[in-house]
Amino acid sequence: MILLVVGADRVDAGKTTFSVGLLERTGAVGYKPRAGNDFWFDHDDCRRALSAGRLYGKDAKRLARAEVRSRIPERLNPVHRLWQPAPDGGTGLLGRSDREFVVDRIGRTDGAGDDDPTFVRNATAEVPDAVAEALPLEDAIPVETVAEFNDVAAQRYVPAFERLADEIEATDIAVVESYGDIAQPLQSLDPAAIAAVAAVEPGRATIYRGDRYCRACEIASSSPKDGALEKRVPNVVDYLEPLERVRLPPLGSDERADPARVACAYEEAYDALLAAAGQV
Repeated sequence: MILLVVGADRVDAGKTTFSVGLLERTGAVGYKPRAGNDFWFDHDDCRRALSAGRLYGKDAKRLARAEVRSRIPERLNPVHRLWQPAPDGGTGLLGRSDREFVVDRIGRTDGAGDDDPTFVRNATAEVPDAVAEALPLEDAIPVETVAEFNDVAAQRYVPAFERLADEIEATDIAVVESYGDIAQPLQSLDPAAIAAVAAVEPGRATIYRGDRYCRACEIASSSPKDGALEKRVPNVVDYLEPLERVRLPPLGSDERADPARVACAYEEAYDALLAAAGQV
């Protein structure tokens, strides 16, 4: 059974906090198929990972801690993208014109040689020295255009996502967190395995049945982003009537850091989500 958590708001929707509490409530296995952070705006997080020769973000780290399975963040997150600001604008390769993609990690290495990561580098961007020194970018795959990126995606990204989808579908209960306001973080998942969906935004979670949400994804309009056509949550939910809308109270930083306190504060929303999945 898969519980999908998506963002109804593009920035700071509260998906990870909601997912952390849901992992505490259900004992599920957590996944964030795609993630990213910014070398400038998330500099402390970047440097912390880079100091160990790794590339991951705080969201995957929070999920890994909440599920209490001693997995490193990369095991939950096979693709992580590092961005940086582009003050002078530019082509906006794989993003907006005010920021640029620097490097992607593909793979979920556990340090034992299993699924060792591949790096893909934006050859039109200047890689910060700290990144170049920390990661093995001499073997990175360079891309200069969206067309080149799409070719690499078919060869490298898609197989990684397919392996992850197989693992998720074989899990008794999985919590899968999307990124941004993307409606389907992992298109290779079997729609029939998605039991229920929570669309999270500041102050509210809206609950949908998984089968109806997936059908709406099929007919919703797409936007060209990140080198592929992706469906966005606001476009998808236009086709749906929610099962329930539940208020989410604001939480302080101490509460957000404690999965048990999040689970308590968001209990009503989790009850509604699990009811939609047929688990209550």
